[in-house]
Amino acid sequence: MSDHNRLGQLLVILFQGVLYRDGDAALWQPLIDLQGRVRDYCATVGLELILDEAEGYAYLRHRAIAPGEPELPRLIQRRQLSYPVSLILVLLRKKLAEFDAAGGDTRLVIGRDQIAEQVRLFLPETGNEARLLDRMDTHLNKVIELGFLHRLRGQEHQFEVRRILKAFVDAQWLSAFEQRLAQYGAHAVAGEEGA
Repeated sequence: MSDHNRLGQLLVILFQGVLYRDGDAALWQPLIDLQGRVRDYCATVGLELILDEAEGYAYLRHRAIAPGEPELPRLIQRRQLSYPVSLILVLLRKKLAEFDAAGGDTRLVIGRDQIAEQVRLFLPETGNEARLLDRMDTHLNKVIELGFLHRLRGQEHQFEVRRILKAFVDAQWLSAFEQRLAQYGAHAVAGEEGA
């Protein structure tokens, strides 16, 4: 396959989402080889290539606009995440940091019940375990759709935490979530006082 065709294939994959070294092994080395051309092409449409060779993933994001530079229309849409999905991402990011600090294996595998137990601490008490797990499955499916969890084959309630979560849930994102969490808590307290 020519470099031109490989470049087109790489760009299409990256426009669709994240390229993982372990999931797209045949495209990983061509991406490394052609990353300069990918970066140049993406820059013309206001995107930048984020390539983490150590963690094995690559994706596109909007690049920062220089002062006086005209703003281009967004190619990659921002998504508003629900509170429970945001909470799951924060808890998984914390778990990933603890896992990395402990050393050892590179793959963090976690069960639905472990995630539900952690999330339960931050959600209003419902007293209905079955309903909580149904909702948990809905939220976890969204996290899978976003690409931060990967369901293990043959193990319906076991997930691998994808390392790209570290790039998405950074210090700025955590700060914004903490502000949202404080607003949520203040709203909940005001609701209880008004009852």
